[in-house]
Amino acid sequence: MTPPAAISRGFDPQDRTVFAPEALDLLRRARQDLQFLLDRGYPMTAAATFVGSHHQLTFRQRSALQRATDRSERYVRRAQTQRSPDQLRDGPVLIDGCNLIITLETALSGNLVVLGADSALRDLAGLRGTYRIISHTERAIGLIGDYLGARFVPSVRFFLDAPVSNSGRLKQLIGQLTSRWPCPVSVELVPDADRVLLDQDRIVSSDSVLLDHCRGWFNLAAWIVAERLPEAWVISLG
Repeated sequence: MTPPAAISRGFDPQDRTVFAPEALDLLRRARQDLQFLLDRGYPMTAAATFVGSHHQLTFRQRSALQRATDRSERYVRRAQTQRSPDQLRDGPVLIDGCNLIITLETALSGNLVVLGADSALRDLAGLRGTYRIISHTERAIGLIGDYLGARFVPSVRFFLDAPVSNSGRLKQLIGQLTSRWPCPVSVELVPDADRVLLDQDRIVSSDSVLLDHCRGWFNLAAWIVAERLPEAWVISLG
């Protein structure tokens, strides 16, 4: 297998400035404005554009704002369908593979991850169909295994988007590393992981569309980062 790339997942040289503590007050006010508009029926794109322009936010700041915010009614549903860590042992766990791994890679790289108002953790990596295994990929997968193993998960299914570059290599790596896990693990390349997981229960993802349509989800990225990566750069916009 090709050696892991020396990539800092989710890195942007301006982040330490535009997400500095003194900038977060502005972002929190902007999030309140965006929340106000969304709860009154404005579509996300139009509302985020208006708020971003009003507060003169950068592209990355606007991206963080959108990942942290949604309509309040959706927070309620997501809270109702979120499963607890204790429920992991009650059945198979279905993982949106790239979604979870990329967020953990970003946290391990020391780069920004955003805690949404729905309690889900999201990255700003924005890979959009491109992926490469990096130096933190193995540890990200290991953290998943440690967390699930400690909670006696009976089986795990990873779903990877086949059209994403290097998804076959990621499947191979996950297969190698999970062969030592104490439970059965399958890794499936599918045309569209979101479509497979959309109406399922016991999924792991922070994808907003999935969280709005699934029957139950585990907030695994947030739990792992809170428990195992306390030094991670996590911001909350309230």
